[in-house]
Amino acid sequence: MHAIGMGIECFMSFAQQATSGTFYLMTRRIRFILVLFAVCSLLVLSGCASHQSNESGAITTNGSEPENLLIPANTNEVGGGKILDLIFSGLVAYTPEGRVENEVAESITTDDEKTYTITLKKGWTFSDGSPVKAHNFANAWKLGAKEAMIASSNYSLIEGTSDDGTGQMSGVSTPDDQTLVVKLKQADAEFVSRLGHQSFYPLPDAAFGTDGKLLDGFGEHPIGNGMYKFKDENSWVHNQKVELVKNSTYAGTRKPKNDALTINFYTRIEAAYEDLRSGRLDIIDKIPYSSIANYEQDLDGRSVSQPTAWIQHIVIPGSVEHFGFDEEGSLRRAAMSRAISREEIIDKIFHGTMTPATDFTSPVLPGYTKDLEGAEVLKYDAKEAKKLWDEAEKISHFTGKFTIAYNSDDNHQAWVEAVAHQLKNTLGMEVSAQAYSDFGTLRKMVNAGEVHGALRFGYQAGRPTQVNLLENLFIDGATANDAGYHDPEFDSLLKEAISRRDEAERFQAVREAQSILLKDLPAIPMWNQNVVGGWSERVKNVTFDWHGVPVYWQVEIGS
Repeated sequence: MHAIGMGIECFMSFAQQATSGTFYLMTRRIRFILVLFAVCSLLVLSGCASHQSNESGAITTNGSEPENLLIPANTNEVGGGKILDLIFSGLVAYTPEGRVENEVAESITTDDEKTYTITLKKGWTFSDGSPVKAHNFANAWKLGAKEAMIASSNYSLIEGTSDDGTGQMSGVSTPDDQTLVVKLKQADAEFVSRLGHQSFYPLPDAAFGTDGKLLDGFGEHPIGNGMYKFKDENSWVHNQKVELVKNSTYAGTRKPKNDALTINFYTRIEAAYEDLRSGRLDIIDKIPYSSIANYEQDLDGRSVSQPTAWIQHIVIPGSVEHFGFDEEGSLRRAAMSRAISREEIIDKIFHGTMTPATDFTSPVLPGYTKDLEGAEVLKYDAKEAKKLWDEAEKISHFTGKFTIAYNSDDNHQAWVEAVAHQLKNTLGMEVSAQAYSDFGTLRKMVNAGEVHGALRFGYQAGRPTQVNLLENLFIDGATANDAGYHDPEFDSLLKEAISRRDEAERFQAVREAQSILLKDLPAIPMWNQNVVGGWSERVKNVTFDWHGVPVYWQVEIGS
């Protein structure tokens, strides 16, 4: 809108000048104006009008407009999460390799994995200079639970919350300014690793009014305690960018080696890639499908392709007729999974830069195995697929269209259409890919219950454990449980897993839980995404972490 507005102002200015000349001059000027306005409009539509060359000294990267205002507990998507992870710090942090280390916490102790005592380091402040105290964590978590924010399911194990993580959260107390005591409903050996997730970030006193409620404008101008902070009150230009600068008050060990970072929002990843190649962008964490065959040559050693804790699914809500969590639905879901040749799609569309899924987690996470009971349902077998589909037809005849929704502002159209084509050829289904303009629009429609078929769903692990990729998608009431899936045995096995101090026992319980998912298939696992990214000649020390995000704070200007 900003760029379009500038184009209109430009048009009006020239038009006013034209009225003072002769008709001939005015006609020539108007022709020029119309051409100029058309060019401006095309630039806006291409998704690159607002992204200029790097003259400010800031590192620039691609991103997407956050779905909601920037409140840690009310964010559950990559666009907003990327920003929050840069401007906030939690009690613990994840290293680029996926290890858990203390950040704001000095120590975290427990005798029974059920009651945790957390002591904060002294000297931490928010970017406005106010101290980070125990109540800043407690108040933020309690707000998320009380207001039933999007990420509230992450609080579900804390005493006082319901199964979906909402409620009064009586299990969190602050004996003094430097101490948090957290009481859980059951033992959780993974609780320390949970504390690095953005839903457990603190909020400053300035976020709250005298009535204890969140101030309306805080999410627009958040104040954090992380490596970076908002540049000024105009840092967030909606649908264009967020400008961050190094936070001089940051007290952690991840000291930025650059002074500023600008995240440009793109509606087309192709536009971001062209900006990278032309020097208007420094780092990109995706390569468009149209360039995947040539990106290594294009970037000449300034690229990476590596596995991450990120998985792509096709989610089929149980509410879709003929695809419920019953005998007929299970047969149809299994038939669809076996009718999809993941290897063919990865080879032809991704040029080998993805890894076919063999479970619901990721090969980079501890405990992974490709030999799960029931995992054969993820292997292509057209004959078996047709057999399963015919068995479902005996139960109830399926007619009508089946849709797979996706957001068209990212690399999804080609593969979703390929899946639709394979399903139609093998099973005779009438399948179509249903495009939504951008991720935010798709999520709003899903949350409102207005997507009536399947949908593509990519999930990036919020912490480096298998449990994280399972509980947030498939536990009853979980925030990202778009399938509406509920299986008491699965829920019980995951709870058993997190209660196990012994790692081998925990991994075994996770395997048993996954075997249930492989029978029900609330989502059809497609592939584990490699991060395929690149950078410009202007920057150095560019690396990507365990879940595919550039380690921004390590990046330096200079080849």
